[in-house]
Amino acid sequence: MGHWWMRNIVEPGKLPLLLALTAFVLTFLITRLITRLIRAGKGPFGNVKAGGVHVHHVVPGVVLTVAGGFGAVASGRHGFGAYLCAVLFGMGAGLVLDEFALILHLDDVYWSEAGRKSVELVVFTAALVGLLLIGFSPFGVNDLSQEELQDRGQVILTVAVNFLFSLIALTKGKARMAVFGVIIPFIALVGAVRLARPGSLWAKRFYRRRPRARAKAGLRAYRHDRRWSRPRRALQDWLGGKPDPEPTRAVERR
Repeated sequence: MGHWWMRNIVEPGKLPLLLALTAFVLTFLITRLITRLIRAGKGPFGNVKAGGVHVHHVVPGVVLTVAGGFGAVASGRHGFGAYLCAVLFGMGAGLVLDEFALILHLDDVYWSEAGRKSVELVVFTAALVGLLLIGFSPFGVNDLSQEELQDRGQVILTVAVNFLFSLIALTKGKARMAVFGVIIPFIALVGAVRLARPGSLWAKRFYRRRPRARAKAGLRAYRHDRRWSRPRRALQDWLGGKPDPEPTRAVERR
């Protein structure tokens, strides 16, 4: 175990990535803890305001991300400067992605249902970086031997085929499988051969005159969403806190 750790994680080329991922996860968790305490009115924390404007933590997040990114480019991959920039970048990315939904909607949706996108993206990002950290390479290049890597044609063909699988999975409405498939091609292959989700580009193009395929795809999507939506929401609530209840709309009477 120790030999694997030293070989795959703590080698100089991967230590900055490990530090960035650790800073990213810890920053997100600490930020969510503080915002939940502010929301509950507990502890010494409060919203930061400047001139009557609520300063969201995405603002210092952008500053840290820019500083860490440019610093990493300037300092190289080794030395204290590279490690410090990796930590700064991870902290900034954690603050920015924690308010990804706010950036996407250009509205303060932090504690709404739309705010769940931030938590989902943070988990998604941490998982992808973790896969890269333990040795996976995009488009299955890590599966090639040294002899195959010397053959440019073989490398290009492998990347092209795996990219095609990810692209097909994406057009079938399976965005998560497509992105994870970039790192683990088998996942993209599964997404590429399975039925498309209703409303996806693939379904609109190829299921338009196939009512049985449309019906089967709709039933499969319904069963999948019913099976996994509750556990996914429970995980999001545990990590990021439950969203505020949606306001009930009054029914107009004529």
